Amino acid sequence: MSGLRVLSLALLASASPATAQEVGEIVVTAPGGAIDMDEARDLNAAALDASGRPDLARALERSVPGLTLAEASGNAWQAAITWRGFSVSALQGAEQGMAVYLDGVRFNQPFGDVVLLDLLPDAALVSAHVNEANPVLGRNALAGSLLLNTGDGTSLPGLRASFDIDTEGSKGGTVSLGLADDNGDLLLLGDFRDEPGWRVASPSRLYRGLAKGRHKGDGWGLEFSVLGASTHLTGNGVAPVELLDADWRAVFTRPDTTSTRFIRLIAAPYIETGESGRVELRGYLQDMTRRSANGDLADFGVCDDDAALLCVGDEDEGYADALLSGALRVADDGSDNPAVFNRGEEQTRAWGATLQWLDERKTATGTRRIALGASWEHAATSFGAMSELGRLEADRSVTALHLPLVSAGGAITPVDVATTLTDVALFASAEMPLTQALAIEAGARYSHNRVELDDRIGTALDGRHRFDAFNPSVELDYALGGGVHATGGFSLTSRNPTPAELSCADPEAPCTLANFFIADPPLKQVKSRNWTAGISGEGSRFDWRLNAWRADTRDDIRMIASQVRGRAYFANLGHTRRQGVEASADWRRGAFHVAASYAFTDARFRDGFAMSSPQNPAAEDDGVIAVAAGDQLPGVPRHAVNLRLAREAADWSVGVAMRARSGQFLFGDEGNDTPRTASYAVFDLDGRVRLSERFELVAQLRNLLDRRYGTFGTFAEVDDIALVEAPGAEDPRALAPGAPRRLTVSLRAKF
Repeated sequence: MSGLRVLSLALLASASPATAQEVGEIVVTAPGGAIDMDEARDLNAAALDASGRPDLARALERSVPGLTLAEASGNAWQAAITWRGFSVSALQGAEQGMAVYLDGVRFNQPFGDVVLLDLLPDAALVSAHVNEANPVLGRNALAGSLLLNTGDGTSLPGLRASFDIDTEGSKGGTVSLGLADDNGDLLLLGDFRDEPGWRVASPSRLYRGLAKGRHKGDGWGLEFSVLGASTHLTGNGVAPVELLDADWRAVFTRPDTTSTRFIRLIAAPYIETGESGRVELRGYLQDMTRRSANGDLADFGVCDDDAALLCVGDEDEGYADALLSGALRVADDGSDNPAVFNRGEEQTRAWGATLQWLDERKTATGTRRIALGASWEHAATSFGAMSELGRLEADRSVTALHLPLVSAGGAITPVDVATTLTDVALFASAEMPLTQALAIEAGARYSHNRVELDDRIGTALDGRHRFDAFNPSVELDYALGGGVHATGGFSLTSRNPTPAELSCADPEAPCTLANFFIADPPLKQVKSRNWTAGISGEGSRFDWRLNAWRADTRDDIRMIASQVRGRAYFANLGHTRRQGVEASADWRRGAFHVAASYAFTDARFRDGFAMSSPQNPAAEDDGVIAVAAGDQLPGVPRHAVNLRLAREAADWSVGVAMRARSGQFLFGDEGNDTPRTASYAVFDLDGRVRLSERFELVAQLRNLLDRRYGTFGTFAEVDDIALVEAPGAEDPRALAPGAPRRLTVSLRAKF
């Protein structure tokens, strides 16, 4: 606390003299305002809408050097965004490493820090900023942050409508109305999407809406918004490589569905302070319900000591943990092919507020910005989960038999738990021009985080956890002349274990992805030390940028496969180093546009450890693999290249884009003992033509050459099931297949 007070007093003391002038309207995208945003990778509305339909995730992959999408679930709206060796994902259990804000409010869901892309109204987004690590942006900003902003009645004026359809049968549309006058504006927007899915039995449906209004008075203002979404997603996950060789659209087991209902309200009143500052209170309330249903292979079988009973499997002890429910006896299981059907339900209500003073002024040496503030967040979650006996059908779908499963050893047990998360933080940030060429940016955040768990069945899950952190940052920016700028900085960032991770951290009592809560040993905060350096140039036709970065983390929280088949637990795993180089260039001349980027990412473990990965062919007899210092992290392509060539006239445009990624090690192969996934290069074509003053036709052909490639890899229990499409399959490697060639056509209207 003393360090933060000293920094705050220093920032206030350095305020410019009375001759300072007002900069203009202050735009709030997150805590700290626009400070430390000069190094962000920015996407405007045109970049977000450069394909056949608005698509945030694909726009980020196209525009940000090194950023890659991994579709582990097989669903585009559940993709993991991986950048600089960290990721943010919709999947519980994935290691989360980025903070995401929407309209100035944190969008990581408090239960597991997941980010649900299906809840975002893509058509309403007008800007996105991928920023480097900055502690002011709060917990979980290890790699950096993604700041998203929706439009309003001024930026999206009039009546707008669009409808699109593609060759896979997907269709969707958007309707919006924007009204504005001198005192404010109003935006109403709604969209829907019906997606049959290009893989077998993989439909999804989404409905999303946004209402946003702003009013400006004399020295004050108010912004409010309501965001709602109702989605039903099917994500049937990875499939064994031999199955994909036989049928690229095949799925391994199914179903795997998630239904979500979400609503969020934001109210942001502000009062102007003088000619250049304002005090803003941004409060929110949100409610979310998620239900999941997942059919999978059984992690139990005939007991070793009694062929009439079913037991849970363990790599060391075989089938010895007896089931105690209606599925006790093999004769009663209703099927020759028993399976498991997992159900889960999460209900979360969260509310919070950020109060900050922002001041921006022009001085004789440049623009000076100051932000001082505090934030408070509280979230209450009710989580229930259970496993039922299922029947594995001939098409590898699982039918639920509605017989709850419980095992004597506790590896399978129903769950009913309530969790609360409270986060309180103080932050300060400043951008100070020291000379006309040199400026310093500094920030700090002190946070107090508390997680409480209440087991509503017994006491095994009860727990109280507290995490405190003080994280500073500093950066120097120097103008070398001729539009060339150099930067260098250092920051400390951290993230706290989530309720989901804290409640599944015991290797003796592991859990499934649908059943996170088993026991409550403590986990440590993840700490990251970040260094960055860069140089960039801007010209009338040619812009370029080169960055080098390093992030050293300790106590990474990773999900480790358990010796109990199909189950896992969370653990802190020593030190990890992620480092790399990013280069990009952008050239325009008349209607011609060329953009290119390259990123090299080296992510390695710095400590050795042993972990269980029973399906890995390199595992010992007990299913354990050895990970050595220097082994590369799975799921991280070392090389990433983006290229776009386009001709953009007033009434039409046409372009071709390439995204290429090198191979990555499979999850479960942290020891780097099996081959990487194959490298790939995928080409897309896009074009648009103005039909009249009010109508426009847009099209995109993705994966022009119909390339087969994998975006994610792991291992599957292929030896436990007969694959009709691939008889005799024995390779346990499994991939998330990339989408085949797909043409999307959209008709748009503006009135």
